[in-house]
Amino acid sequence: MSTDLLNEPEVNLELALDHGLTEEEYGWIVEKLGRVPTFVELGIYSVMWSEHCSYKNSIAELKKLPRDGEALLVGAGEENAGLVDIGDGQAIAFKIESHNHPSAVEPYQGAATGVGGIQRDIFTMGARPIASLNSLRFGSLENPRVRYLFDGVVRGIGDYGNSFGVPTVGGEVYFDPSYEGNPLVNAMSVGVVEAGQTASAIAEGVGNPVYIVGSSTGRDGIHGATFASEEISEELEAKRPSVQVGDPFTEKLLLEATLEVIRSGAVVGIQDMGAAGITCSTCEMSEKGDSGMIVHVDRVPIREEGMTPYEIMLSESQERMLIVCEKGKEDVLEAIFEKWDLHAEHIGEVTDDGRVKVYWHGELVADVPAEHLALGGGAPVYYRETQRPGYLDETLAFDDEVIADLKPQEVEGALKRMLASPNIASKRWVFEQYDTMVRTNTVVGPGPSDAAVIRLKDSEKGLAVKTDCNGRYVYLNPRKGGQIAVAEAARNVVCAGGSPVAITNCLNFGNPYKPEVYWVFKEAVGGMGDACRHFNTPVTGGNVSFYNENPEGAVFPTPTIGMLGVIDHVASQATTFPFKEEGDVILELHPTSRRHGGLEASEYLFHLYDTTAGDAPLFDLDEEIAVQQACLMAIRKGWVRSAHDISDGGLLVALAEMSLASSGLGAEVDLPTDQDGRLDAALFSEAQSRILISAAPDHAARIERELAGSEVEVTRLGRVTSGAFTVRIGSDSLVQMEPSAMQSIYENAIPDRMAKPL
Repeated sequence: MSTDLLNEPEVNLELALDHGLTEEEYGWIVEKLGRVPTFVELGIYSVMWSEHCSYKNSIAELKKLPRDGEALLVGAGEENAGLVDIGDGQAIAFKIESHNHPSAVEPYQGAATGVGGIQRDIFTMGARPIASLNSLRFGSLENPRVRYLFDGVVRGIGDYGNSFGVPTVGGEVYFDPSYEGNPLVNAMSVGVVEAGQTASAIAEGVGNPVYIVGSSTGRDGIHGATFASEEISEELEAKRPSVQVGDPFTEKLLLEATLEVIRSGAVVGIQDMGAAGITCSTCEMSEKGDSGMIVHVDRVPIREEGMTPYEIMLSESQERMLIVCEKGKEDVLEAIFEKWDLHAEHIGEVTDDGRVKVYWHGELVADVPAEHLALGGGAPVYYRETQRPGYLDETLAFDDEVIADLKPQEVEGALKRMLASPNIASKRWVFEQYDTMVRTNTVVGPGPSDAAVIRLKDSEKGLAVKTDCNGRYVYLNPRKGGQIAVAEAARNVVCAGGSPVAITNCLNFGNPYKPEVYWVFKEAVGGMGDACRHFNTPVTGGNVSFYNENPEGAVFPTPTIGMLGVIDHVASQATTFPFKEEGDVILELHPTSRRHGGLEASEYLFHLYDTTAGDAPLFDLDEEIAVQQACLMAIRKGWVRSAHDISDGGLLVALAEMSLASSGLGAEVDLPTDQDGRLDAALFSEAQSRILISAAPDHAARIERELAGSEVEVTRLGRVTSGAFTVRIGSDSLVQMEPSAMQSIYENAIPDRMAKPL
């Protein structure tokens, strides 16, 4: 196999190590091939055996997650995205993925191409994207670099999504020093497809032609997969060439052309060219079809002069697909892409020998077994060493008695400071940069609901969708934190009127070669599995993002959950959290065993005392399910006017948020005088499984009667008013604020911080 004409470097162990492979892995490659790999083959193995593509350090744990369910049509790892049957001849494709490392280097394009990539995963399934969500995490806004990253990421998401024409309907934004220098940028997409119109990422049918469609190929994104499988370092700026450049207008054309060609019947299989580009799609589609493929990379349309086969195979240029066309229908495929002014180049054929063979002007430059390279195939699988982190002994020893309890006259000041916390304050500055209403499916967008609500046209049904995770909880108790991540996402969907059906996830952790990091990962994944089995919400797929570290250490372990829920009658059951009517009764649903816990892991402890310590908040899966079922029952009976879960900031913040979103409505709240323990814990504890609802007086009475004697206790807290936001406990006045005064604090906290000069 001559490579003299290409002037390629000599392949040896040193070059393999430079490609991110280990000495042992290089030895395996030589053994599997029976020879030293060519330079192109080395590049292929390096990206396909990277963590980003092979999941070699995580797949053993991921296989323990529940991946079966009655409504599940496509599960984890089977296709480009998960697929759930929601009845009426419709299915929902949804998935979440990370673009953390690119966003740390080039925030605008890193975030933009993250949005573009996840959309392609959806429409390669034959589904039309109808909604986008995101989950973002940054360091402190006091840091100019963080403000630069935050601004660039938000603009990148907005510009790409707005131009592409899919609404950004929800998400979350967190700030913590652990994310300093290593932001997390997770993007989620949701699409709808009619039964029988789905497509598969498969190559089969000997002689079927293989096409590359969409944009031309450039040098952007080369080795992006291996780049995402390294720790962030001071040399990261030199990795800018590994960040792809997106074009949302081309993506829009590609969307329409892809859906049309799938409906035409010309497509045997189709896959997005995401991580590892042509390499990934050719190898994975071949392995899935128990077939092989011949690829002539000199036929690939390129936009830069002098590109080599190595560069073409590894490029991650955006807005491209690989399609296996049914032989005899080439004219149909080519006509559709010509109509949409996109490339459709015949670059190869399907074979039956199980090998991917790459030719360059007639010269064979790579010949590799597809099975060696595909996810779940012959790539390495590692079982890493684990060790319980030593920091847990210190954090679990925390006693909140070292913090002085609040006096009644101090509560209002504490609430003002909490409303100004970037983790609680309004994210309007963020979501108003996004088009939230395009395509007219959005019933409830960002802001007034615990989850976004999207209508399904020509159906009474709707979707409630949410991204959620509290990394602080996972840091302090990985198992319980993983459980809570799933439970809170489900609770948010329930508060919006939906019944949780399935999840996707994006697992953001540090270096898996560090035993303490891997112990946390393993425990968190186990906790997710515990909760998914309780909620009967199978895992449809997602993404693992390791190596989220900077020179100061790893990010908080952050298993972000993308939860899908179904609302049976969206017109009557979609629920938001603003108060609706003066005189409505405010109720709290909570386990009969407790109302709240301590200050452990709370935003109150972090924001007011700069302390992250204690256990994760009080939580029990059975109690959680009981509370969620009670809330959903009351919503479906039409008894609930608003619903809001008690989470970040605790009870007092949740009540304030309901008033803040209510166009001037206030509340009179009288907290029970039999509170156990501390006043600050009663107000700001983040104990789980608690939901606030408001209801008309007669409906409130019905809810109380319905739940009497059950596992769920209903506590009357007060009523909605047209005046001030007032909170009392016994004879003590705790808060007396006009909603407009709270609004000023809540709305301006982030813009004021962003206004500081960079």
